[in-house]
Amino acid sequence: MAVITLLEVAVDGVARGLLFALLGAGITLVFGLGNVLNLSLGVFSVIAVVAGIVVLPMVPHTALAAVVGVAAVAGLGLGVDRALLSSVYRSEGEDRILLGIFTTLGLAIFLDGLLYVYYPLGYSLPHGVPSQSVAGVSVRGSTLLVVAVASVVLFALFVFLRKTYLGKATRTVFQDETGALLCGINPRRIRTLIFVLSVVLAGIAGLLWSLQSAVGPGDAFEFTIFGIIVSIVGGVRNIEGTVAAGLLLGLVITFGNYFIGAYVSMVILFAVAVGVLVLRPNEIA
Repeated sequence: MAVITLLEVAVDGVARGLLFALLGAGITLVFGLGNVLNLSLGVFSVIAVVAGIVVLPMVPHTALAAVVGVAAVAGLGLGVDRALLSSVYRSEGEDRILLGIFTTLGLAIFLDGLLYVYYPLGYSLPHGVPSQSVAGVSVRGSTLLVVAVASVVLFALFVFLRKTYLGKATRTVFQDETGALLCGINPRRIRTLIFVLSVVLAGIAGLLWSLQSAVGPGDAFEFTIFGIIVSIVGGVRNIEGTVAAGLLLGLVITFGNYFIGAYVSMVILFAVAVGVLVLRPNEIA
């Protein structure tokens, strides 16, 4: 096996890992902050792509269509948070976890149904970026875009959480909700902000994914599962661990696809998640 070929597969694996990291961060943020496992996350990825495709003929550039797609899921996420999640957040402990699972699962089924009726096909956004060759390693234009955009988004997420007032308030609610209240922070508003941020991350992941392959309603559930697996492996309350897990699993599944096929690599992916749960059974408690 040529070293050049291995390097090309590794670059594709990093790109896939960054997409996994965006999905995993979407799960981790909402579960870590509010104990809500958002099973509708993948639907927001598909909706962002569909919204981008719908407006693409009316705007001068794909990037602007992608911005519209992200804005669409942000608005939808805000509506979902205010209309559905308020009742979830009024419950506590295991009741909140169970109610969150059933609420977001029902939302996913409802939105999936609408997508299957009105936009049942797979859609890809055109990008027009040519492939590049670096030291003999050929990298597709779509892969370059995925790596560049996803890296910037994840870096911006870390800056937001570490350097901004809202980010520090978010971390305070993560660690001690009562202490946050005493400091004048409104946890409910922070949860709204984080839920919208999580669906925006999912929307960006979907848009970037559509640069490499078609995205349709049938992919929504798979995106959600990828996000959950990455979040579990990285730690459901650990953003840094989630990003690292996304990169690791991206490389695992890409090399697995190349050497042993997609089916076996998916089995390996689930085996890793099960192994983590066996070793750390309190991870999602």
